[in-house]
Order: sequence, then C-alpha cells, then structure tokens
Amino acid sequence: MKTKITHLLLALLLLGGTACEDFIEIDNRGVQDLDNYFATDAEAEAFVNGIYKSFAIWDEWWQQISRITNIMATDDAWMGNLGQDPADHYAMSHYWVDASSAPGALANYYRFKYENIGAANIAINLLPSANISENLKARLIAEAKFFRAFSYWELVQNFGDVVLITQPESTDGINKTRAPKAEVYAQIVKDLKDAAAVLPPSYPDAELGRVTSWAAKALLARTYLFMEDYTNAYAYADTIIEEGPFILEPNFVDIWSVYNHNGVESIFEIKASADQSQNVGNRFSVVMAARGEIWPEGEGDKVMDGWGWCVPSSHLEQAYLSEGDEIRLKSTIIKAGEPVYGDETDNPNYQFDTNLNKSGRVWRKYYVPIAMRQELTTKDRHIPLPKILLRLGEMYLTRAEAAYFLNRPDQAKADIATLRARVELGDKNHLSGNDLLLAIWKERRLEMASEELRLFDLRRQTHPASGKKMIVEAMGPNGYFVQYNMNESTDPYETIHPEERQDKGIQFVEGRHELWPIPQSEIDRSNKLISQNPNY
Repeated sequence: MKTKITHLLLALLLLGGTACEDFIEIDNRGVQDLDNYFATDAEAEAFVNGIYKSFAIWDEWWQQISRITNIMATDDAWMGNLGQDPADHYAMSHYWVDASSAPGALANYYRFKYENIGAANIAINLLPSANISENLKARLIAEAKFFRAFSYWELVQNFGDVVLITQPESTDGINKTRAPKAEVYAQIVKDLKDAAAVLPPSYPDAELGRVTSWAAKALLARTYLFMEDYTNAYAYADTIIEEGPFILEPNFVDIWSVYNHNGVESIFEIKASADQSQNVGNRFSVVMAARGEIWPEGEGDKVMDGWGWCVPSSHLEQAYLSEGDEIRLKSTIIKAGEPVYGDETDNPNYQFDTNLNKSGRVWRKYYVPIAMRQELTTKDRHIPLPKILLRLGEMYLTRAEAAYFLNRPDQAKADIATLRARVELGDKNHLSGNDLLLAIWKERRLEMASEELRLFDLRRQTHPASGKKMIVEAMGPNGYFVQYNMNESTDPYETIHPEERQDKGIQFVEGRHELWPIPQSEIDRSNKLISQNPNY
C-alpha cells in the first residue's frame, strides 16, 4: 500500500514552512507518493536534518518566543518588553489566558510540535523499507525517535493529555481524541529506550551536535523524574554522571559561551552558527537582549539591538542573594549599570534604557560579548550561541531529587554539594526532611534559571507541607510571588513601571492554570474530538 500525504502537509514537514490555521479544511485531493522518497543516503539524512531544524524552532522570532513565554509565566521573569505591543504574551505571563482567547503563540507552539512529530513519523515508518545503508538507516530512525519523544515531552508539560500520533497521517486522518498522559509517557519512554540502544555515544568532530545515546538517556532521566518514577530517574542520571564522558564546566558562566560549543558539560544542544550567508544562528540573544542599549557615538558596532522580552525578576535575584550565590547570580543576571561578568573589560557599565525594561535586568546566559558583536556584520538570526537542552548539571539535580524520594538523603546532599562547590558555596548537610527537599528544588531553580524547566517544575512539584502544587504556592492572590511584588518588593526598576502590572500572577486560578488551554483552533479542526483542559 502506498503511503500518501497532502501536498501542503508534506511541504510543512519537509521544508519547515508556515501553516495557515485553517489548512486542515483543504480537501485531501492532491497527494504526494512517499514510497520512493528516501532513495539515497544523502536524501534520507537531509530529511532527518530537517527534523533537527523544526524541533529547534530556529527561524523566526515568533517561533522562538513561543518557548520564551513559558519562562515569562514563572517567578523567574517578567514579560519585560515595554516598548512593543505585548500581544498575547502578556496574557500568558500574567495568567489572563482563557480558552476563547488562547494566544497565537500557544497555537503556534502546538502546531510546531506536531509538525516535528509528523516529520519524525515519516522517517520512523518509511525509512525501514528504504534502500540505503543499514547502519545509517538505524541511526536516522533512532534520531527521529528521540525528537518525537522530546516533542511529546514538551507537549505533555504544556497541555497534559495530548493526541498521540505515531504514523504518518493525511489531513483527513488526524481527527483523534487525546491520549492519557500516562500513555504518552509510555511512548516517550519506548522511543527513548529504542534510540539509546542504537545511537552512538559520540561522533567525529564534523558531526558534533547530532543526538547521542547519552542524550537519549538524559532525556529518559528527566522523563522518569517527571513521571515520579524515582528508581529509574536515579538509575539513568547515575549512569550519565558515573559512566558518561561529561564533567561539570569549571566556570559556571562558560556553559553558555559563544566560544564554547559542545562544551564538556553539554549533553545535547542545538547548534548555531554566525554564517552570514545563512540564517542558522539563534535569536534568543536578540529577543531577550537589553532593549535600547546606550553606547557612545562611534561605537554602534557594539549595539545588540535587543528586544527586551522575558527579563529576570528581582525575586529570582533575591533567591541568589539569600544563598550568597554570587557566581551563579552574575552568570545568570545582568543589571543595568553594572559590569557584565566575564566581559568586564569591554562592558564595565552596561547601559540600556530602563524605561523600556520592566526590571532593569537581562539574562547573562544569552549575552553576546562585545568582541563577538563587533565580528558580526548581521547579528539577528546569526548569533553563534547554541541552545543547550540537556546538560550534566541537571543530571546531578535529577539524581539528588530521586535520591531524596528513595530515602537516600546522603546521596541527595552530596549531589547538591557538588553543584554548590563549583560556585564556591558550602554544603547543605545540616538539612533533613522537608527542608532538604525544598533546598534541592531551590538549587534546581538557581542552577537552571532561564533554561525552560522552571514552569514545568512548579507544575509538577507538590509542597511537602501544604500539599499544593508549587505553581499554586507561587501564583494567585496569596501566592508568594504575587505577595512579594505587591507588598514586599522595593526594587527601583520594577515598581515604577505600571505598563506591566506589578500584580503579575494574581489572575492565576487553581485547577485551571496548571496547564495551558488546548488552542481552540485545534479543537475546531478535530471536529470537536479534542477536549479542552479543565475549567477553561
């Protein structure tokens, strides 16, 4: 039987094109025969390379901000940008979102993930019959399974139960109901185990950046942690720490350096290049850079021309200060008027227009040093800063948390002590019980800030004393983050900018906002088979 797919969907998957929201309504007439598509090794590899690209959401700012919005919706950040129309990002970061007005960024994100899954399904199901090298075939299928698993992992964290598709589908075949989260997790685990069994542990220099067996195992460790399967979470994290080739980056700030691609701590990252003839660099460093940088006349080549979206909160800064965590603070947050850590000589007094920035802060992890800026003819879409998605520091945190729940407190303390020693902090060996768990979670916040895990962590973590999810502890009228901003904070930058309201998070509703709503466009195009999340 020939496998067929509509011209439009094929274009989306192969070329990474942009879909209009109503493409599902197009009649399923013109079709493309895919039986002989993977005719050569090069053709097959090019297709899977496209899966890397579509997973990264690398091309346009509105694609990348779909990821950034999740950081804005936490206690770590504000929406930030006071100089542009906030559009739908305000609704998500301040929890004004509802089903009828689900933001376009949310619908885009949902669609991007299923485009990536669709491409992975084509590779997984059609490559086995392709007349290409067997070793290459096995590896490419494993890479596709990794990305299918990662896309589903992200969908589950954002939406809970989601439609589970594992076969190539034409536009008249994707009207399905949502699968229970447990079923989706089972598919994620299966895909990652399959991938880990086939993928190589490393690649030659020319192919650095491809998915390895270690990356599949690291995502398994994360997945099991979120599933509360602490035995397997511990086992996979322990394997990576004890047997893997990775070590902690000696200097915390160097983890995200534009000069440190595939660093010693990086398990998997999306590559980026400054190639001026291609748009293959990241845009996070532009979208999240300081808006309205101020430089003396004649120094225009130093300007980043940032957009100022998603800026760090003073609440996050206070979390570092409460631990005396100077190194991770300086490596994570840049405050207006202060020297940039690691770039003090060229940027000793970082100046930008604080009237355009809610908090007077930007992320150090996405900062581009002045020397690099001066090398780039074109900065936007050409920043050579990889996006690290899995790293060793997270594995220590995973093992620590799993050890706690497995009643191995000494191991948990040892793991957070290892991370704290890197940034010249003492251990937490005096803690026990609930205090130790909360310390592990705080360590996770300080270590992983802005790395897209905070919202998902707050949603999964249950406060050991109150029994409420940590997102409920943080947000809502009585949430600690809302109370801090309204009644405690005297931050001179944040409190003077009513353009972004100081009561961020007060609209959070327990029992609703623990997940985002399913975009209404997706419910409509499924002929109402897809149900909405609770209380939307």
